Amino acid sequence: MSADPSSVELTGAAASIAKNRTPTGTQSKATLAVRRFVVGLLNIATIATFAWWLVSILSRDGFGAVDFLLVAMFLIHAPWVVIGFWNSVIGLAVLHLAREPLHHLIPLVERARTDDPIFVGVAVIMTVRNEDSARAFLRLRTVKASLDATGYGDKFDYFILSDSTQKDVIAAEETEYRRWRKEVPEEGRIVYRRRDRNTGFKAGNVRDFLEHWGAHYDLMVPLDADSLMTGKSIARLVRIMQANPRLGILQSLVVGMPSQSFFARVFQFGMRHGMRSFTAGTAWWHADCGPFWGHNAVVRVAPFKEHCRLPDLPGKPPFGGHILSHDAIEAILMRNAGFEVRVFPEEEDSWEEMPPAMPDFAVRDLRWCQGNLQYLKLIGLPHKAMSRFNIFFALQMFIGVAALILFVMLAAVAAALWPATVAFPAGSALAFYLLWIFMFLTPKFAGIADAMLRSADTYGGKARLLSSAAFEAVFSLLLTSISWLGQAIFMTALLFGRAITWDAQRRDRYRLAWNEAARVFWPHTLFAFVLLVFLALAAPGAIVWFLPFLLGPLLSIPFAVVTSSPELGALAVKLRFCAIPEEFATPPDLAKILPRSGS
Repeated sequence: MSADPSSVELTGAAASIAKNRTPTGTQSKATLAVRRFVVGLLNIATIATFAWWLVSILSRDGFGAVDFLLVAMFLIHAPWVVIGFWNSVIGLAVLHLAREPLHHLIPLVERARTDDPIFVGVAVIMTVRNEDSARAFLRLRTVKASLDATGYGDKFDYFILSDSTQKDVIAAEETEYRRWRKEVPEEGRIVYRRRDRNTGFKAGNVRDFLEHWGAHYDLMVPLDADSLMTGKSIARLVRIMQANPRLGILQSLVVGMPSQSFFARVFQFGMRHGMRSFTAGTAWWHADCGPFWGHNAVVRVAPFKEHCRLPDLPGKPPFGGHILSHDAIEAILMRNAGFEVRVFPEEEDSWEEMPPAMPDFAVRDLRWCQGNLQYLKLIGLPHKAMSRFNIFFALQMFIGVAALILFVMLAAVAAALWPATVAFPAGSALAFYLLWIFMFLTPKFAGIADAMLRSADTYGGKARLLSSAAFEAVFSLLLTSISWLGQAIFMTALLFGRAITWDAQRRDRYRLAWNEAARVFWPHTLFAFVLLVFLALAAPGAIVWFLPFLLGPLLSIPFAVVTSSPELGALAVKLRFCAIPEEFATPPDLAKILPRSGS
């Protein structure tokens, strides 16, 4: 195990300097306090300005109970959009105006060199549950081959941690394991373990690994069944961890793989751009209190094992029991223990697969929703200020959605009650509306601007990049309204005990049947239709204001079916529409696992 510099007693000036810096000693706490104050001030001022603007619009005919509730719902929803806006603006500015962006975003990387020898033991672990075994093992075999090519393959061991319950899947996993073991005769280099019960879900699976094997490793690299990282990428992160013993978690910036599914390729195109500047902005002020997404990261084993054990929440599911969204809490516990949690804000050969169709996206979305809402029971735990903010932000992501749906419903009531004798301030309301949509889309716009400034050629040129971005913006507005309404419906069901659990996910493209789409999305369609009928009867002139939100739910069933079309996906692949850089220059490791076009 590597030496821990925190065990060295510091005195005098050295102790004072260490106290005023983050645990790795690479950033001043005073500098971060100023950054956080500036970001807080920008966000509060922006939200206050929009709230005042909304009050001025609503008070044209007086200010009643419905108006008060509208402003209250807006204030609950607004932080997610405003924080995303400023994160993206700050991130774009740092990436393109700073001479050395990484120095400002994650200065501890400067301690590691690309030729540093790797001397720590690392476990690469993949958690699986009823997955396509050949697919999962192929990914892990590819990771091993790539790490072996770095010259430090002997420092890495591999674990397949199964929670599978289906007999055919279990048999396939065992077959794949035996086949791989024949190729790697060294005892202990490759381990397959299956639990009979998935206690604690994925976090419990990892905890079981820590209890049985954790003492043998300095670091671990958790991967999901759909994950892939190159040996070069993992080695770079490991070197950074080696050079910074008080760095507890280093999260890579994960991006989507090339996909033959139309839904997945459009979604990941937008997500990729929405994440890049946003993540850089987050790194600028979150700094040592960064995110952990549970996979495609490097984790320091000893403190994770000792300090990041998740509590069982009081009560029964959906809000009690084992924590579903474990990663954010593990990051907080790691930081509370005196170790930094950082995100490496550059795209560097770290991928995952996106859901191939709308129902799969919805299931993943609702699992996150339920898991994040469990944090309500963790607010009272002792946390650092930034940790409290991270819990608040994770909660606000979904509570803000519920507030927005209530805002839409209250706005329909307000429109119906608006007196015919009072002119509605349409110009001011339209400016408010369009500016708010622009701010919501700013993370994507910032990512597109970043790509235009430095890497448009990797996307097939500026024309292809901009046309794909324009289509994705419309796609995103439709998808978001469907998703938000689905989350609100699900949150209502949670109050009556409905819950969702971790299970296998569909990974490959398929044609969604109309009846399946109707089964999943009929509540969305019904809600939008009822609200539209209400407006048609009570305030027909207001319908145009609601259409940008209602159009997605109204079209949710055909939207889900059409975007799952294999033919549309094949056409998009052929035209390289919403293509990502890996489609124009596919890294060799990624090429090994991608299906052939048309398969």
